Amino acid sequence: MQYKSFSLLPGYDTNTWLLWDDESKEAMLVDPSYPGPTVAGFVEQKGLLVRWLVNTHGHFDHIGGNAWAKQTFNAPLCIHKDDAPMLTSGQRNLSSLVGGGISSPPADRLLTHGDELLLGKSVLRVIHTPGHTRGGISLLGSGLLVSGDTLFNHSVGRCDLPGGDMDTLLRSICDRLLTLDGGTLVLPGHGPASTIEDEAVGNPFVGMMG
Repeated sequence: MQYKSFSLLPGYDTNTWLLWDDESKEAMLVDPSYPGPTVAGFVEQKGLLVRWLVNTHGHFDHIGGNAWAKQTFNAPLCIHKDDAPMLTSGQRNLSSLVGGGISSPPADRLLTHGDELLLGKSVLRVIHTPGHTRGGISLLGSGLLVSGDTLFNHSVGRCDLPGGDMDTLLRSICDRLLTLDGGTLVLPGHGPASTIEDEAVGNPFVGMMG
């Protein structure tokens, strides 16, 4: 599995991840934060076919490019069922708080824990990791974990927004992420990459996870 990060919304340091299977050239675009001609150019250059558009959660800084991505790649949009209402509501996705009114197309597929998304012979498994939002997810496959705003490099997602809960977030991280193989590469929603081992050892929030 190959991957590349695009920074389409620099003011928020949001990582838009493109994952693809080298053999089949099938790809997944995760959290298109803003319209991204650079993404389209890269996809064309590599000869990729975007099969899935996935939102790790429904906040505006992760869904702002959904409409553009749907129009550009004609791929189904996926989000956990608990965050689906956020896509079409500026109040729920919080864009109304920053003077915007972002409304994404509705989801084509509602995800649940344990669902699998295929890229050729590669499999990405949906892990429900609530806490930042009720429907936050991570995606696991081929030694990679796309962690959205659940787990960051030596930090975790904020929990002071509607639908957030710190106890729930820490349980998600402890029970569902830190139990993964230590060499798993963590590709977060913001900031630099890490590994599960690095977070288990060095993340200051780990001590709160009882």
